Formats: sequence, structure tokens, C-alpha cells
Amino acid sequence: MSLKVESLAIPDVKLVTPARFGDDRGFFSETYNAAQFKAAGITADFVQDNHSLSAPTGTVRGLHFQAPPFAQSKLVRVLRGAILDVVVDVRSGSPTYGKWVSAELSATNGVQIFLPRGFLHGFVTREPDTEVAYKVDNYYSKECDGAVVWNDPTLAIEWGLPTSAATLSVKDAQAQSFAAFKTPFLQ
Repeated sequence: MSLKVESLAIPDVKLVTPARFGDDRGFFSETYNAAQFKAAGITADFVQDNHSLSAPTGTVRGLHFQAPPFAQSKLVRVLRGAILDVVVDVRSGSPTYGKWVSAELSATNGVQIFLPRGFLHGFVTREPDTEVAYKVDNYYSKECDGAVVWNDPTLAIEWGLPTSAATLSVKDAQAQSFAAFKTPFLQ
């Protein structure tokens, strides 16, 4: 199996594209192989898999984080549909603090995104009934769960979606501003 790994404008955030082998039946892809990921410099020890379904197009999930000691690295992929995935650097002292990167992930393109600990994470669905799966390297903790509002003007993320068209959870609609956010992530 082969694995293509590319750094984004924030170098610690990686796009990962596993090889796909197709024929008239469909395709096969090895989406995670610990040895190949380690060889590519991704050494997270994943302990939990998560799966979400977002029914309406324009569903926004994020910008979420898990604070230490339950901070999480994530490996995100789309099983059905498509998303714009967004990652914001919130590592204190990082030269890219407050900067964001995004990538189109879909069931069709098979691209995954890896983000280490110290980042806000969110996505918006581009198609109805989109399913997202992601691996994390630490367990969920309600006490360490947090969010920054998805459309914060300071971050100026280009979601490709007007605020009025977003479908949000109560938690995400009431998330704190980036100005109010005090990062728990030291670099």
C-alpha cells in the first residue's frame, strides 16, 4: 500500500491520501496503517474512533477542542458526502497562532486530514447525509471539552456558507469568541 502525505500552510497539519485500488466492483483502500503513518512522521497512538452523521447540507460542527490533559490529535475522513474541514492553530507561541487551514474531504476523493494536539477543529457539510469518521489519540472528557464560535470575525474563516444557512448545535451557537478564548496549549 502507498500513502501520500502533504503538509499544509501550517506544516504540522497534514493531508493524507491512501492509495485506492479499483475495479468494476468498486475500490479497496487501507485507510490507516500504523507503520506507514509512523514512517510518514504521524506517530499519534489512536485510542478511540468517532462517527458522525449530519443530515442537512450546511451543518457546521466546531470549532471544537479538548483541553489538556485530554487534548486530542485527530485523523478525519469522510465516509459519505463531503465537507470543508477547518483547523485553527491555538498553540501558545506558535508562529501560526490564530491562523487556519482548510481542505475539501469527501467520500469520492478519499483524502484525510491529520491535526495534532493544540488546534481547534471544525467542518461544514457540502452534501446531505454526510458521514464523518475520525480517530483520536486521547479519550473524550466533558470537563475538558470546549468550543470557539465557528464564524468569529477575528479568525475570518472562509466557510463558503452564509451565517443564515448554517445548521448548528446549541453548544456551537453559544461558543465563546476567539478574543475570549484563553489557550490551554503550550508549545
